[in-house]
Order: sequence, then structure tokens, then C-alpha cells
Amino acid sequence: MSFLSQLTPLIHASYFVAATLFILGLKAMSSPVTARGGIVWAGVGMLLATLATFLTPGMGNFGLMLVAIAIGTVLAWWSGKTVKMTDMPQMIAIYNGMGGGAAAAIAAVEFARGDVHSPAVATLAALGALIGAVSFSGSCVAYAKLQGLMQRTFVLPAQNAVNALLSLATVGVGVAVVLGPPGDLTPVLVFFALALLLGAILTLPIGGADMPVVISLFNAFTGLAVGLEGYVLGNPALMIAGIVVGAAGTLLTQLMAKAMNRPISNILFVPMQAAAGGEGEEVTGSMKEMSALDAASLMRYAQKVIVVPGYGMAVAHAQHKVWEMTALLEEAGVEVKFAIHPVAGRMPGHMNVLLAEAGVPYEKIFDLEEINAEFGTADVALVIGANDVVNPAARTNKASPIYGMPILNADQAQNVIVVKRGQGTGYSGIENALFYGDNTRMLYGNAQPVVAEIIQHVKAMS
Repeated sequence: MSFLSQLTPLIHASYFVAATLFILGLKAMSSPVTARGGIVWAGVGMLLATLATFLTPGMGNFGLMLVAIAIGTVLAWWSGKTVKMTDMPQMIAIYNGMGGGAAAAIAAVEFARGDVHSPAVATLAALGALIGAVSFSGSCVAYAKLQGLMQRTFVLPAQNAVNALLSLATVGVGVAVVLGPPGDLTPVLVFFALALLLGAILTLPIGGADMPVVISLFNAFTGLAVGLEGYVLGNPALMIAGIVVGAAGTLLTQLMAKAMNRPISNILFVPMQAAAGGEGEEVTGSMKEMSALDAASLMRYAQKVIVVPGYGMAVAHAQHKVWEMTALLEEAGVEVKFAIHPVAGRMPGHMNVLLAEAGVPYEKIFDLEEINAEFGTADVALVIGANDVVNPAARTNKASPIYGMPILNADQAQNVIVVKRGQGTGYSGIENALFYGDNTRMLYGNAQPVVAEIIQHVKAMS
């Protein structure tokens, strides 16, 4: 018996410890207080699983593996250090895609080498390849949209019919790959080309308002693909990690779809962007402007202020100024709370991360269900760069594409101040009735200098 063969029990024990660290890390990520530690635990688990894999009997190409790990490590470290918080959604999207692409590549290599002989294993390999390839190309499109590289939303004629036909063609070629002779490259190449095209075609029509859910969905796809390819390779670490990520991503996707009151099928096949031109979108009235001095006075002498941050705050890098303003108001005896919608920003938890980075205590940040009843008792609701998540049309206008979506009840505050760069519509292209309300005043400009001016006025009133 070789030395490496004797290490098999140690390898499996290492995989078990790694899987435990994955699960503990994921659990810790559920709270901002423990999230950083959870990331470290999961990272240690991944390192342990990687080292254990190097000891697997029959493993080869160590040089290429080390080169790939070195390149990936350098790129990941550099991108993690340099990425702006406003660019985090597209970074998450492309990282999701890389995981799916890696899973698909595993299947491609196995099919090309003709190593998948069992029909059952071949079926799982093809299914993982399909899901992984769709996740990869779809995530690339999501990245391009969020990065601003793709400004338009592309909707093909008979889009859903195209989706259905392309799906059937991909599955059909996949069946041919599974049942065909091992090592036949032609159907394999056609299968992967169709799967990649399917992911892109599915994602192209989806607008920015639905993008947080799409990112989460592709995350679940990646996990599922990794789990399936782990079974193909007989690797317990990949199986467990994939199942955990797939399950967590699926639950998060369902929660976010529920928060938007939009079934996942509608997000994929009836994109909000495409529906945004529906009837009943016009809003009567006019937007009423106010000055930073008036806003400062209104909040300085209020008893309760609820801040609603959105992507506009992220773009302006205004979170630190917002926290500075909050501290001044609290010193003056004003109660200040932060209200976060589940899909605020362009990825799950985007606003929570920004506020945590600025030093906002976790106990001041409230989810929609926790804070919504308090808007009626607030003197001021300060909306900074948020749009669709505070649009009262979701409650009242049945013709609106967002009708039925739970929103933050900012319009129920005694006064509403909206900090906004201009008079344009939100990311979904829907006009916001809140901006025309009798109790709403608009404060135009980039959020960071606007809040800085409010801070100066508040200081002068102290």
C-alpha cells in the first residue's frame, strides 16, 4: 500500500472538517456582527479542502494546479482590495459566474476525455454542466449590465418562445452527449455552446430592478452545479460545499422574490424593465424643491428621523457623511433610525454593508418588517438615493409593474425629504408617486455634498 493510499482516512477527515467550517461560516454570515468571522472560517475550510485534495492518490499536474491557484489568488486579492463598495454587486455577479464556469469546465474535461461511462453519472455531469454554463454566461451579462458596459435591455421578438426552443435544443443535445460514444467532441462542443447562449439570452431582457434576485439565483445555480460535479468526481468537499451554497442561494432567492412580490418565473420571463411602460404610470402634480438649510432645520428640530438609503447613496460614497449627520442629530436629542428594504441597492445586503463600513451601529439598522409601522410616528423620512422601494404606487396602482411589492412606508411620515441627483426615474424606469406627494420635498444634488451641506447647517444650529 502506497503512502498516499494510507492517507485516505485523513483526507476524508479533512473534508469533514472543511464541510463543518463551511456550514459554521455560512451561519455566521447571517449576522453583520459575526459575518467577518464567518468568512474567515469558510476560507480556512476551503484552504483545508484544497490541501487535502493535493494528497489524493492518483492526482497529477501539480505544477499546473499551483500556477492556477497562484494566478487566482493574486487576482482575487487585488480585486478584493481595489473594488469600490458601489461596484460590489457586479463583483459578486462575476464571482458567481466563475464558480459556475469552473463546474461546467469539469464536466467538459470529463466528457472530452471519455471518462464518464455510467449513464447515471453522465446525466449528472451534463446537468451540472448545463446549470454551470447558464450561470457563467448569465452572470457575465449581469456583470456587464451593472458595470455599465451594456446600457440597453435587449428583448428579442417572441422572447419566451426563443427561450423555450433554445432550452429544448440544449437538453436534446445534452441527451445525445450522455447516450453517445465517450470522447465524441462534436456534440459536447455544441452542447456547451447552446448552454452558454441560453444563459446569455435568458439574462439579456432582465432590467436592473430585478438584478439583485438574478444575482442570488445564479449563486444558487453555481452551488448546484458544483455539487453535481462533486458527485461526478467523487469529491465530498465539492458535494457538500455545492449543496450548502445551492440551498442557501435558493432560500435567499425565494425571500428576495417574495420581498418584491414577484414570482421567480416572472423575473425570468416577464422582466420588469419590459413591463415598465404599462398603463397608469403617469403621476399628477409637481415636485417641490427645498434647500439644504430647510432640510437641516426640519431634522434638527424633529423628534424622530428615519433614514432610507438607496443606491444613490452608494454611488455618491455618502455613507460616512450620513453617519456624521446622524451623530450630530442624536447629540441634539433626535432619535434616528435606518430602514433597509430587502432589495435596496443592487445586491442582497448592499446597504447593510455600506452602513456597517461607515460605522453605523447594527442596532440602528432595521428591516422592512421591523420599521414600517414606525413611519407614521416619524417627523421626517430622509430618502437618500432610493426610488422603487419607497414608491407608494406599489400599494395603490394596479397598473404599475411593481404593484403588490412590499415597500418602505416613507410616504406616511409627517415630512419626506428626498435627496436625488435629478428628476429621472429609478432603475426600473417607473415614475415615483412619492416625489409628488404634498408632504414631500426634493433636495437635488449628489448625496455626499448635499449631506455635507446639511451637516454644516446643523452644526450652526447647535
